[in-house]
Amino acid sequence: MSQMLQAPFLVVTDHAGDDTVGYTLTAASAQLLTLARALTDGEVVAVALNSAPDLDALGAQGVSRVLVPDLEDHSPRVPAVVSDAVRACLEQVPGVGATLCVSNYRGREVSARLAAQLGSGAAVDVTAVEVADGELQARKSALAGSWTTRFHVTRGVPVIAVRPSSVEAQDAPTPTRPEVSAVPVTWSPEALAVRVISSTQQQGTGRVPLAEAQTVVVGGRGTDGDFSLVEELADLLGGAVGATRVASDEGWVPRALQIGQTGVSVAPELYIGLGVSGAVHHTVGMQSSQHIVAVTDDPDAPILDIADFGVVGDLFEVVPQAIETLRAAGLPR
Repeated sequence: MSQMLQAPFLVVTDHAGDDTVGYTLTAASAQLLTLARALTDGEVVAVALNSAPDLDALGAQGVSRVLVPDLEDHSPRVPAVVSDAVRACLEQVPGVGATLCVSNYRGREVSARLAAQLGSGAAVDVTAVEVADGELQARKSALAGSWTTRFHVTRGVPVIAVRPSSVEAQDAPTPTRPEVSAVPVTWSPEALAVRVISSTQQQGTGRVPLAEAQTVVVGGRGTDGDFSLVEELADLLGGAVGATRVASDEGWVPRALQIGQTGVSVAPELYIGLGVSGAVHHTVGMQSSQHIVAVTDDPDAPILDIADFGVVGDLFEVVPQAIETLRAAGLPR
């Protein structure tokens, strides 16, 4: 039986949407809440950075309380604003065992700032968290993926940013009806120094978001700029499209699809690399994938060293055959 802490956990949740269409709890946040329930026998408290949190989804995850910090006219896109808001929420939950947030661009910066404010420690891009020997321990890769580390925070309340898709979201056995409380916030000079004038939401592709996808199909230099097979296979499998840095640098795909050290980090159930060599600056962002498949015409490509299944051949010959076989098997379903 796994160990658990006897302390409440605070989870900073993200919601998609706006005041017009309403807000929906993101998949990555549902994963965080599932993780929190597995780590504590205490209550799970959610922080919502919008005025109308998705209470049905939060209740399905077993959340007991939802704290809504009063952001006034400050934007939750500013990390200093979020860290101030979360710190105010922590004052409402005595004895917190840990604070969890999503390891995205904002989450990583918020984690570092919040830990500095609390005199504690932060860990980002974490892929696993467990309770061992009565303490919270986390795992992540380091040094461009050449090492896997296991560590714990020795002082204060741990602030942990978890990589999306590291945990499978599961509803709580018994849903709850969360109590919602407004929380006043005292602002730091850094939060007051930045004001968002305008923002535009990136247009969706109709596919699952890259960082949240359970299946990711990635195109690299070997595609020579033709991502048609990458997109077709991703759509067939209900997955997301990703790319290596060279594909983004060449302008073949938007920069938002880049996976790696200077891009998005993913940990899907299935990663498929098409024409991907496996340079370390790419693999550091995907090596936590549960299953790795690679198609490359280079028998010495580094990605074959970490692939569970590799095919050496021309992707423009191999992938159409794979797609035909998948369709014959009845996909999509």
